[in-house]
Amino acid sequence: MPRTLRPGQRSELYVVDVATNTHRLVFTSDEVLFEAPNWLPDGTLVVNGNGLLFRVADELEEIELGGVPPINNDHVVSPDGRTVYVSANDGHVYAVPIEGGPGRRVTNDRGEGFHHYLHGVSPDGTTLAYIGLEWVGEQRITNVWTIPAAGGADVQVTDDEFADDGSEFSPDGRWIYFNSERDGHAQLFRVLVEGSAIEKLTSDERVNWFPHPAPDSSAVAYVSFPPGTEGHPADIDDVRLHLLTNDGEIRELTSLFGGQGTMNVPSWSPDSSSFAYVAYPL
Repeated sequence: MPRTLRPGQRSELYVVDVATNTHRLVFTSDEVLFEAPNWLPDGTLVVNGNGLLFRVADELEEIELGGVPPINNDHVVSPDGRTVYVSANDGHVYAVPIEGGPGRRVTNDRGEGFHHYLHGVSPDGTTLAYIGLEWVGEQRITNVWTIPAAGGADVQVTDDEFADDGSEFSPDGRWIYFNSERDGHAQLFRVLVEGSAIEKLTSDERVNWFPHPAPDSSAVAYVSFPPGTEGHPADIDDVRLHLLTNDGEIRELTSLFGGQGTMNVPSWSPDSSSFAYVAYPL
């Protein structure tokens, strides 16, 4: 079932200018719990909510999903802006034309209980990066995978028993950024697309999720949870949005009430000047 707002809660969509740390409220709703903002090339913002996908204008304008099952908050926009790829609640990834038309299933059937959670598309639009979730006995295993956007054979990038998530391509297409618990609690890493040379990017007491490289490679935006947080829960206090610069500096841009849905997917503006996020104040 889709998440819903609690009594007295609202969804607030913001855009932050990273140079000035100015936060602009773009849209708010006390009816729809919307999540995970993306940008279209023309600057339009896209969010999901109630199992549906929406453009953000004066109101939420539904994007027709072309027969795709209800979706979750993992969706990315193709570089040319013509297609949105969505993770549906049936565990598969679909391609949906932005301007309407039938949806197309991209992912393969990898057996009962295997779920695909989409997070990235390569800069040339040919490859998707997703998290593959499967159960081995009673153990929940998540790894980074890729698949051609047109459909085809999956490639497993990481192969371990650690909790991996948030796989997203670097702007040059060479790396996949992700968060992992391989060194304890969740921190940020990157791995070469062919699966070698894993590099750790953060190492602190906070629980760090969902690295989003800026299109111009100037920084990585991410969600930071309080120490001791397990997973990436919804509706918690002191969720921080951080910026990791190329010289290793970590800048805190804001602290908010939120978490799940705040910034799950690529959320930078095309010109790298800002990114979008959602808060859920009570």
